[in-house]
Amino acid sequence: MNLRRDVFQAIADPTRRAILLLVASQSMTAGAIAANFDTARPTVSKHLQILTECELLEQEQQGREIYYHFNAKKMKEVADFIEPFRQMWEERFDKLEAIMKRYKNK
Repeated sequence: MNLRRDVFQAIADPTRRAILLLVASQSMTAGAIAANFDTARPTVSKHLQILTECELLEQEQQGREIYYHFNAKKMKEVADFIEPFRQMWEERFDKLEAIMKRYKNK
């Protein structure tokens, strides 16, 4: 069965978020990425596969090695989707803070 990967499910996993943080600063091979985790290399490979299927990472073959690159354009799409929700919650927290300050001053 070929399931479509959801980008939000992909970034929900802490290991995948850690991989994204690693690769955001520089391109890395699967072996270099796996060296940063106390888990089996096939497990890291599965995480890389999911991130690649969601287009959060891109692969580039250089000789015998495959380098993984962070796809900032795809992450911007995610950030753009989340932005209205962030603004809504900030407004709600600002209102709550104002109410709390009024009670504190009484």
